[in-house]
Amino acid sequence: MAFPKRVRLVEVGPRDGLQNEPNPIHTATKLELIDRLGAAGIRYIEAASFVSPKWVPQMADHREVMTGLMRRQGVTYAALTPNLKGLEAALECGVEEVAVFGAASEAFSQKNINCSVAESLERFAPVLERAREANVRVRGYVSCVLGCPYEGEIAPAKVAEVSKALYEMGCYEVSLGDTIGVGTPLAAKRMIEAVSRDIPMERLAAHFHDTYGQALANLYAVLEEGIGVVDSSVAGLGGCPYAKGASGNVASEDVVYLLNGLGIETGIDLDKLAETGTWITQTIGRPNRSKVGVALAAK
Repeated sequence: MAFPKRVRLVEVGPRDGLQNEPNPIHTATKLELIDRLGAAGIRYIEAASFVSPKWVPQMADHREVMTGLMRRQGVTYAALTPNLKGLEAALECGVEEVAVFGAASEAFSQKNINCSVAESLERFAPVLERAREANVRVRGYVSCVLGCPYEGEIAPAKVAEVSKALYEMGCYEVSLGDTIGVGTPLAAKRMIEAVSRDIPMERLAAHFHDTYGQALANLYAVLEEGIGVVDSSVAGLGGCPYAKGASGNVASEDVVYLLNGLGIETGIDLDKLAETGTWITQTIGRPNRSKVGVALAAK
């Protein structure tokens, strides 16, 4: 397979990256992070999560974040809205795109959102309907596509089934998440092959965590299959609150460095992105998990 000529990066740092931070992060810091990412050339930023502050206290300022954004032309600022209440609140803040998330694992779905996979999909139906009325696009996430902390391996057919349901429900894109980062390249290829039988490849995205150090290898494998959208987090921020010890998302800087080396366009300024990673990790007192970011900072 030929690599895509261009890859769209979905930056999840401000949401997925910060949501589990134990100490409160100032709204001004989040807004500056989002602005710096836009200045580095990132065109799609997941900015906030409209969930109950009881479950995710770090995202309690979602309204302030979404309404305080310095919106840059050509940049999409999206929010996670797991239910109708979250969507309504996001719409009030002028959100232009939202995301919902399902799981390919029954056990994970029960522990994460207290319902079965089928029930979780039923809950999304009114969300998608309301978003359609409001002319807001919806992106779907499927978690645990290459393994689950409770069930172990997940069959590609199960991933395909959940992905197809989200796509048919109206999600314009389905992001396939290796939530606990256990996948390896061959498993990633097989999973993508299974899902792309039902959904066009250009409607799929890869969201790989780096827990076992395999994220870049897995991304290379699915880029070869034709995947053209990659989710990543600046400085490798974040993890999964329901997966013990799972380190963060793959670092955006590392992904851009890989894509640059493959001659794939991203429109992103790697130096500016790396500076942003250094800045945010120093600001919140976290280690920078981007190998490329650390290397560039040491120059």
